[in-house]
Amino acid sequence: MDPILLLPELFWKWPWVSHLPPYNEHLLQDFGGASLALAVVLCAAVVTMERRLVLTALVAYLVSSVAHLLFHARHLEPLSAASAAGFVALLGAAVLLPAVLVWLAADGAAFREPGSAGTGRRPG
Repeated sequence: MDPILLLPELFWKWPWVSHLPPYNEHLLQDFGGASLALAVVLCAAVVTMERRLVLTALVAYLVSSVAHLLFHARHLEPLSAASAAGFVALLGAAVLLPAVLVWLAADGAAFREPGSAGTGRRPG
């Protein structure tokens, strides 16, 4: 279960969250639910390794990560320079990783074609 969904007050107490507008339990629980839903899609993509589902899940995560990075990059004032740099680096990694995975998955080489299991070859 998503910790934001279960314990929104605890999430709100983190320094990089609590400097935002006033606490809103509804908003945090909605965000937690959306994060949990995205995790379900990502897990389904990992389990099935179906190319279209993997690409869709990765692009959805990438869109979310880019929006998250852009928002926080504009709201670093309350953080120390070291905390801000670390936070932006962490959020940047959350953009870079799915971007690299989308690029790797785009050509389909990472996925087995039906009928090629165990042979190491593509049918042809």
